[in-house]
Amino acid sequence: MAGSNAVTSTAQEPDTEPETARAASAPEAPSSVVASPSSAVAPQAEAVIDLDAVAHNIRILNEHAGDASVMAVVKADAYSHGAVPVARAALAAGARELGVATLEEGLELKHAGITAPVLSWLHTSDADYAPAITAGVELGLSSPRHLAAVVDAARRVGETATVSVKIETGLNRNGVSHEEWDDFLVDLARAEAERAIRVKGMFSHLAHADEPHHPVIDDQCERFTRALDDAKHAGLVPEAAHMANSAATLTRTDLRFEMVRPGIAIYGLSPVPRMGTFDLRPVMTFRSRVALVKKVAAGEGVSYGHTWIAPHDTIVALLPVGYADGIPRALSGRFDVWLGDDRRPGIGRVSMDQVVVDLGPDGAGVREGDIAVFFGNGERGVPHAQEWAEALDTIHYEVVTSVRGRTVRTFVGGPDGPS
Repeated sequence: MAGSNAVTSTAQEPDTEPETARAASAPEAPSSVVASPSSAVAPQAEAVIDLDAVAHNIRILNEHAGDASVMAVVKADAYSHGAVPVARAALAAGARELGVATLEEGLELKHAGITAPVLSWLHTSDADYAPAITAGVELGLSSPRHLAAVVDAARRVGETATVSVKIETGLNRNGVSHEEWDDFLVDLARAEAERAIRVKGMFSHLAHADEPHHPVIDDQCERFTRALDDAKHAGLVPEAAHMANSAATLTRTDLRFEMVRPGIAIYGLSPVPRMGTFDLRPVMTFRSRVALVKKVAAGEGVSYGHTWIAPHDTIVALLPVGYADGIPRALSGRFDVWLGDDRRPGIGRVSMDQVVVDLGPDGAGVREGDIAVFFGNGERGVPHAQEWAEALDTIHYEVVTSVRGRTVRTFVGGPDGPS
């Protein structure tokens, strides 16, 4: 249950207004999440974001990073947890920089008053880089075309663009390719000498980080180190090299370099589930209020297609959340919720706006307005996002970033003011 310091917010004004969220997964103890707040303060569907858990996870990551600094990745609206509030909480807890994918994401953070370095790394080469340069967003470069576009924009606005180079080392997605590397370095050094750009960092991304001893990791590290040597010979001396994501930060101390770049671990989800939780705390609880409690007679079907037939007289609870809000239809009949101090099975098909859970013949004391938790901290029986991931044959990244639609995001805890 959200505490007295909880606020709902938009991404633009994180401390003031209600927001339709694309988010989900925060840790609340079962004793609090099952309490029944008044309808005046509790939405029908809610993603509660625990910013104190963000701070806890950043401290864990800082410990694993050693002397390396932490860049907190808050792309995709902080994995749908709320970019600005999460960024502020991460910085207050010791993160030094922020990472995002798009120019718009970087501008959102800067326009919110965040002064810490923000690196944005996924753009088309014909993007308008001028606003980002003016706002102080640092830019990732992945090809000679991207470099030329950034240099042109920097000259037009009369400012030096701060850039980091994404190096292709074996993931074969974004990054300067081996074939273009030598010519790219020549152009990069020339642009820096002309003060159109300042080369701050060089980075890459791992293909097998969730398999800590996979040989491809060592091969990528070797390629990355060679590329750093190439840059040094070209007269380029970046301040920071980084390639460790969440999994590598927690399992491969040899990949720290000057900075680590964790993402999913910030949100309290283990990047290597088979290795445990690493003492991370889930940051989001996805929950709903019970809209209706009713009896269903033995032999009666529930929801579309009557895929579930009551084996005996029972009582069910209707929850006003469905696939439009982030509960996959493919999860029909394959999930539990925490409700009435125990797990209750979802029954029948997940529809656009509603799911139904079975309370048993006695109704378990559940009343309309009570709170049902779809996933949260996983403690004492509360479901965890990883359970959905396993049921759906996917990863928990997709689970938390899929919560959307009419779900209201509520923030609890966190720093007292902007970072």
